[in-house]
Amino acid sequence: MSRVATDIEEPADPEAYRPPPGDDHAFLGHPRGLATLSGLEVWERFSFLGMQAILVLYFADTVANGGLGMDPGTAASVSAAYGTMVYLVSVAGGWLADRILGSYRAVLWGGILIACGHYAMAVPTAAMTWAGLGLISAGTGLLKPNVATMVGKLYRTDDDRRDAGFALYYMGINIGAFAGPLVTGWLGEHQGWHWGFSAAAFGMTAGLVQYVVGRRHLAGRRHAAESALAPAAMRAAVWRIVGGLLAAAALAGLLAGLGWLTMGRFVDLLTLVSVIAPVVYFAVMFRSPRVTAEERGRLRPYVVLFLASVAFNFILFQAYSTMMLLASTNARTEILGFHFPAGWYASALGAFEVALAPVVAALWVRMGCRQPHASNKIAIGVLLGGLSFLLMAVPTSGHGGDAYRMAAWWIVGSYLLLGLGDVLLETSGMSATSKLAPKAFGSQTMALWFLSLALANGIQAQVVKVYGQVSDPVYFGVNGSAALAVGLAVIALAPWLRRTMHPVH
Repeated sequence: MSRVATDIEEPADPEAYRPPPGDDHAFLGHPRGLATLSGLEVWERFSFLGMQAILVLYFADTVANGGLGMDPGTAASVSAAYGTMVYLVSVAGGWLADRILGSYRAVLWGGILIACGHYAMAVPTAAMTWAGLGLISAGTGLLKPNVATMVGKLYRTDDDRRDAGFALYYMGINIGAFAGPLVTGWLGEHQGWHWGFSAAAFGMTAGLVQYVVGRRHLAGRRHAAESALAPAAMRAAVWRIVGGLLAAAALAGLLAGLGWLTMGRFVDLLTLVSVIAPVVYFAVMFRSPRVTAEERGRLRPYVVLFLASVAFNFILFQAYSTMMLLASTNARTEILGFHFPAGWYASALGAFEVALAPVVAALWVRMGCRQPHASNKIAIGVLLGGLSFLLMAVPTSGHGGDAYRMAAWWIVGSYLLLGLGDVLLETSGMSATSKLAPKAFGSQTMALWFLSLALANGIQAQVVKVYGQVSDPVYFGVNGSAALAVGLAVIALAPWLRRTMHPVH
């Protein structure tokens, strides 16, 4: 690796190879490294979700107002396709961490790419917008799965604080999710969309600074990858990766120049890849000789958790697409006489998760071994996601077009249900993933959890195309009912899941 990469890391030390002792309670009763990783996620989510809160509005705004002039369905579809690409790349990020970079360096370089992407989006040209989205996708794919893996390394497998630790980590995520749209939404509406993107760039830069400063508190921060390739194989892999990226870029440029690779076809291609990728990845893991029979047995219930995550996140991610479009056209943007940008609605989701995460964490700690099984927590989260969309069928019934304005509390109430569901599902899902992961696929199994987010976005990219073409009550009612059906199915499978998910409790 480069000299620069070596210089900005902490020198090797024996503690970098071991998890912290069980008596490390320096940060709210948890290991000190949790503060560093949570702080990084505060700023990463500030930048990522702050940008995403205004992205679909930027796509749908008129060219005269500085937008791209897309119709609402196309704007939501392209926004979802961007999310698909972000989480698809997480597979490569997990593999690079396991085999080449190591988790610490993967997160560091991922953050650098994300910051560069946001700075590119601050330049008011369409070309720089697309280039910035590409950089952010690559960087997030490196950062997201590996930060969650590093959180798992802070705890021993039998540590009862693990679920509560992930809940606090997720609270950090949602502090950023709350603050980001407040800043970018105001700047986007009052100063211009690219000013909002500039704020996101600042946020990611701040996150990188605090990550490097606090690196000494991270457990398992060894410089080399845990399952590193041999030197010759590593060099060959790097050359293949570089060559593949250049070939893909050249092919995409050629097809775009010939008129075949349109935006619509690119969205469809990403959806297809989001379906194929997890199927192939599960097949590889099930058949790998490095996965033991016991680990293979734990992967089977993980498939159910994966599908539950898809169902919930299909609803959740629309908080930043169809819900944003609905808020901008059919919801009042005032509460008690105070007017606010439509993008601020996205902050309500983060606010609820910030408020609810410590309550949930404290509840799990208080209940100890009596707390619900992880599969039941996930099932309840999916049910809450479905209810959040069914709720939106009520105020939209009997109305059409942009002439009506619903009270702000309807969308706020929907986000309350989504926020609680997100805290239950994502924290339990990430914690269970870190426990169920085969040793040889540690970071990659966490990346597989993020592939569920890619599939959710891929499905969303197709479904949202009908937004505005069918009535709002039908759109929200059908999607909400589908999520409810999945949640009930997971509850029905609970006895089998409890038997097969050891050591998950």
